Amino acid sequence: MTTEERIIKVIASHLEMEESEITEATTFEDLGVDSLDAVEIMMELEDEFGVEVKAEEAGKSVKELADYLNAKLG
Repeated sequence: MTTEERIIKVIASHLEMEESEITEATTFEDLGVDSLDAVEIMMELEDEFGVEVKAEEAGKSVKELADYLNAKLG
């Protein structure tokens, strides 16, 4: 499973939506994610990937978030 697929799975689960509704280009704004959701999703991603995720550095789209996480994971 790719980083993008893992991110999409976490987001879809958190927002109770179908994974197919989210693509690499999808932004958190597109999904209507508020600040509380964003914090909770970032915490879930920290658990999923085992690294600290800083929301202000994570980007605005699934692709940007995946690039950020891939860089942190080495």
